[in-house]
Amino acid sequence: MDSLVTLSRPGAKPDPAGRKPAWFKVSLPQGHTWAAVRDSLHARSLHTVCEEARCPNLAECWGGGTATIMLLGDTCTRGCRFCNVKTGNPGGVVDADEPRRVASGVAAMGLRYVVLTTVDRDDLADGGAAHIAATIEAIKTQDRALLVEALVGDFRGEAQAIATVLAARPDVYAHNVETVERLTPQVRDRRMTYAQSLGTLVDAKRLAPGVVTKSSIMLGLGERDGEIEATMRDLLDAGVEVLTLGQYLRPSSWHLPVERWVPPEEFDAWKAKGESMGFAYVASGPLVRSSYKAGEYFIQNLLQAR
Repeated sequence: MDSLVTLSRPGAKPDPAGRKPAWFKVSLPQGHTWAAVRDSLHARSLHTVCEEARCPNLAECWGGGTATIMLLGDTCTRGCRFCNVKTGNPGGVVDADEPRRVASGVAAMGLRYVVLTTVDRDDLADGGAAHIAATIEAIKTQDRALLVEALVGDFRGEAQAIATVLAARPDVYAHNVETVERLTPQVRDRRMTYAQSLGTLVDAKRLAPGVVTKSSIMLGLGERDGEIEATMRDLLDAGVEVLTLGQYLRPSSWHLPVERWVPPEEFDAWKAKGESMGFAYVASGPLVRSSYKAGEYFIQNLLQAR
């Protein structure tokens, strides 16, 4: 890791007033396309992680006609200390009409690549896998050429649930490890272990060797350079092809504080490191999130070449 270390910068320490570094300037939502995406989603009572997680790229993605749709409601059964999605017990309630509404919304927006994510639903026997699969199938029935990414939880490590989602033939199977192994117990819900996350990615590639697998790491939580590289190697060993790295942003005072603002040049160094290690694609930058459209463009080309 010497090459990465020499490129690293100390970064900016968190400002007591909550101000972000200059490189965090983002555009405000505006324009017809952004409004059309918003209206199409809201008219069908669909949730998006863009809004629920307060993603800084909302304006860019919605303005470009893309969105990440969150299935199975807006209440997660787990309580990770980095995530703004509310925690609770949905009591086994599932909206059976949601797959149809999602497929209709995707068609209305004219998307060519859609990301489906989901809250964790430990109140359901299969973690919601059948519902996710039904949504993928509904979308594919309308347009077989449309590319679908399933950004899912760990399903408690149950291979059958993973197989259920893969049977619907998503083009990309994504699961985020989020952080390095040492910090996982503090950052994520205790039911989400580092080993279990890696295991789901291994199972996905074993069950469907042709599917593109993808994961994401947040930086700025107190991780060390050597730990980041070790996580990247673990993901490569699990068969992951696409990796995103972005800056952790604190949604509220209840959530974990930002330990460090990682500068853009350091993200550039991680991108170069990941590509040299063997990832097919690495998206790395302060505002990069796991559902990042620059990566989606690459994945489209990757899939079309296969």
